[in-house]
Amino acid sequence: MSLGDPAGIGPEIAAKAWLSRDRARLAPFFAVGDIRSIEAVWLGPVARIRDPREAVEAFGSALPLLQVEDPGPITPGTPNLEGARCSLDSLEMAAGLARSGTARALVTGPVSKQQLYAIGFAHPGQTEFVAERCGVSSDNAVMMLAGPTLKVVPVTTHVPLAEVSALLSVEMIVAKARATVRGLQRNFGIERPRLAFAGFNPHAGENGAIGREEIDFLIPAIEILRAEGIEASGPTAADAMFHARARAEYDAAICLYHDQALIPLKTLHFDEGVNVTLGLPIVRTAPDHGTAFGIAGQDIANPGAMIAALQLAARATETRAAYACAA
Repeated sequence: MSLGDPAGIGPEIAAKAWLSRDRARLAPFFAVGDIRSIEAVWLGPVARIRDPREAVEAFGSALPLLQVEDPGPITPGTPNLEGARCSLDSLEMAAGLARSGTARALVTGPVSKQQLYAIGFAHPGQTEFVAERCGVSSDNAVMMLAGPTLKVVPVTTHVPLAEVSALLSVEMIVAKARATVRGLQRNFGIERPRLAFAGFNPHAGENGAIGREEIDFLIPAIEILRAEGIEASGPTAADAMFHARARAEYDAAICLYHDQALIPLKTLHFDEGVNVTLGLPIVRTAPDHGTAFGIAGQDIANPGAMIAALQLAARATETRAAYACAA
């Protein structure tokens, strides 16, 4: 687990997740980051390890931690550039350990994109960074947000809404959908995934009367997927896709922009939402929330999403192993 920005709530929720290890039945994990970021918000036991193989033995009595380079002063709730470098170093180290097989999965704590961009970070987010480190193109790496009753995939992520339409293409939608199907099979054990596509425009465009994105991009993409044997429905008006009866009809909703996907997910599962990167050779999950600098250091951060991310990472690892054996 990379701890994320040391001034955010990542260190606190990592510690609280460890405290919940028995109740939540968590597989052993270790943190990667600066020990002082945990000590600033928690008085519990931390065991500094030199080798990830030491983590299992230490896990029962202390939170195991691999230390990164000292990033300078740490004040919860007050981010700085040294902290951003620490979060990037932690992410780099943790991703490398997962990629090498030293760790079975990668769970990433929340980072500040603003702070990362200030130190030259050139990726839209951690998803794209991890994909690059795994040698996977951004078109084939898919960000899925998963909760107990809903899984959503945004085709475009951290871009201004005004630019979304110009970024869309049939090829992009098809590539994201294919990766979603493979991810649902490998990570969740769903043999024949059902995909539902949200319309881009109100009322899914009303046959072109309220926009052509459905006609130009979505319908051709859905036809290609159906020809490949993939169960794909839509495009459906997005305002009618997320009530309970509708959610029972699909395994994942494919949405065309960030908020179209994340608003329903966070409305339903704010404290349980997990960010899962599909299409990678490793399992990568993350809590679906940010650094929450405003409450850092106050001992009020809810660890639910981090616990869910750890649980899903363990399940996905086991499901992948079973899928590989079956294949």
